[in-house]
Amino acid sequence: MKIALIFLSLFWLCACNTKSHENKKVISPANVHDTVPNVETPIIMESKAKENEESVYFVIIADTCLNYFTLHKKMFELHRNFNIPIDTMGRYFNKVKDLIVLPDNSEDEMYAGEYLPRRLPSSDLSLEYLKFYQSHADNKTIALVAGIYESEKEADSVLTVLQKVEKKVFRIKAKIYEDCIH
Repeated sequence: MKIALIFLSLFWLCACNTKSHENKKVISPANVHDTVPNVETPIIMESKAKENEESVYFVIIADTCLNYFTLHKKMFELHRNFNIPIDTMGRYFNKVKDLIVLPDNSEDEMYAGEYLPRRLPSSDLSLEYLKFYQSHADNKTIALVAGIYESEKEADSVLTVLQKVEKKVFRIKAKIYEDCIH
């Protein structure tokens, strides 16, 4: 299942990561089960499309803070203590913008110099804005994510292990938009 998800992710990444969208058509394989009857209004069809583009995942948050550098240090401590890989996706904290961002020279021209959230399942550590996973969170609250999991059982296993050393760790059941964001 993880291999299929990786290939699917790579497909979408390649489809979304074009430098120019001029005169290009994105072709997706047709699925006879996705046929929408003509009687539905565009609003209903748009709502159903959005449901199909979102998935429910279980996000493990080791800690939250407004200070990037405090959580950055804690992320490396968790990495050393539990051998959990770190994936920053090339992002760093830009002090001038007061924001976690991709480098200005990123291959992703649309999000270069901007925040791009982790959206797909991964057991890696990363620093993300909590608001992306929990709508009522403050816009500037940063979360030390200890993985995004498809399975509640897998997420709970990680939660149980981390609760032994991280008292603030918690789990979020989040609807995450997975379709192309370009």
